Amino acid sequence: MCGRSSLTKTEKEIEERFNATFYSEDLERYNPIPNFNVAPTHMHPVLPNNDVEHLHLFKWGLIPFWAKDPKIGSRMINARVETVAEKSSYKNPLKTKRCLVPFDGYYEWKKTPEGKVPYRIITTNTEIFSVAGLWEKWKSPEGEEVYSFTILTQPASEKIAHIHDRMPGLLLPEQERSWLDMDLPIHDVLELVKPYPGEYLDYYRVSKRVNRVSENDPDIIRPVPEDGTPGNLFD
Repeated sequence: MCGRSSLTKTEKEIEERFNATFYSEDLERYNPIPNFNVAPTHMHPVLPNNDVEHLHLFKWGLIPFWAKDPKIGSRMINARVETVAEKSSYKNPLKTKRCLVPFDGYYEWKKTPEGKVPYRIITTNTEIFSVAGLWEKWKSPEGEEVYSFTILTQPASEKIAHIHDRMPGLLLPEQERSWLDMDLPIHDVLELVKPYPGEYLDYYRVSKRVNRVSENDPDIIRPVPEDGTPGNLFD
């Protein structure tokens, strides 16, 4: 499962990376960036297939259009690439509602004798990477519209498999527009989600402060000693 990430870049940097702009009223309403500890239910930028010129702010945790209760979204933060085309909640968005989800790092917890230790995984070929995502529009009985998303997950690249056996569906920059291409056959679309090349991945241990969603500041993404020695201010 991928349930914690970061997007610490500025609005301008994100816009330049994806050649798209934010709606200013969305930023004024939610102000979600920079975010050093992105978690499910947070509002987060996505680039949807139906408007590739604008970055939109959707809620992390897919709410199917048929859902009776929007709380279902908290259980639908990830979609496994191996089964996404078969699941009733995901197969229609896979065909018609795909998006790019930008991050500049994500967190995973490694099981060790001292307990679960958090690591931050980043890419070295691009400062902001994108994850293959699906989006949906849900309408409440009162008429409120909620836009939400989920991210695809896949088996981990060999480089980071010792930390966790799953990873987000990272796309290479040259694959991003293909993921948004609704004319591409689904088989070819899913072929885009492959373990990211190990030479483009790096990782380091971070403070256990990241365990708490309420903790959200630049110190969250700072490396801490691999041995977790006492005296570290942030561990």
